[in-house]
Amino acid sequence: MAGAWIKIYDASNNLEAHSIKGMLENACIEVHLSGESLGAAAGELPADVLQVGVWVHEEQKQVARELLQAYENRNCHDWVCPQCTERNEGQFEICWQCGHDKP
Repeated sequence: MAGAWIKIYDASNNLEAHSIKGMLENACIEVHLSGESLGAAAGELPADVLQVGVWVHEEQKQVARELLQAYENRNCHDWVCPQCTERNEGQFEICWQCGHDKP
């Protein structure tokens, strides 16, 4: 891909950003994240600065936006990991504790 990178989403944290990145990469969309290292300055920066930008090539933006719309519109019930029994928020596709897939 030689097209320009465009930001299509601002994730609220690294975990959400990596979940979205994985979802898009599963659809063969190349993804770049920006702002991951700013989390260390959480007490010193405004919350909107701490968001992690999700970037894709311009040619893939439409498919990526459709996947993100489905991601945002799905029913997000909390779930318990069948591997380690940790409770996870519904928007996450993998357990934050052990990395096991959502059932």
